[in-house]
Amino acid sequence: MATVKRKVFAYITHRDRLLVFRHRDQPEAGLQVPAGTVEPGEKVDDAVLREAFEETGLTGLRLAHYLGERWRDMSDYGLDQLHQRYFYHLECGETSPETWSHLETGPSDGSGQHVFEFFWARLPNEVPVLIGDHDQMLGDLWAAMRSAV
Repeated sequence: MATVKRKVFAYITHRDRLLVFRHRDQPEAGLQVPAGTVEPGEKVDDAVLREAFEETGLTGLRLAHYLGERWRDMSDYGLDQLHQRYFYHLECGETSPETWSHLETGPSDGSGQHVFEFFWARLPNEVPVLIGDHDQMLGDLWAAMRSAV
């Protein structure tokens, strides 16, 4: 029987741009958005803010919208897991560079340190394909952003 893991996904925006990253030392990990595991007893709202900060180093992130929940079978990655995924829109209120690297020192999977290389992609048409269905709620993100204007 597959193990269920609760995951949060952070669609971080600054104006009409989405923050995406690649693993510097693991290009096979593809392009992603900040995401991670909900810790036992942790609220998902708290988890998404924690993961976003840990992975990006950005402060001043604000919860803008809860976009929804999706389930994903991870067997295509050789894992006997089902991920219960919670997607959020976070707004970045601080000025950040166009690109930067950040060292995540305590990933929740216990795999050691990761260097992430971040860049902004213009919504809705310049976001590259993201790995593992990280992009499955970008349409909902764009709709929420447009309705808030």
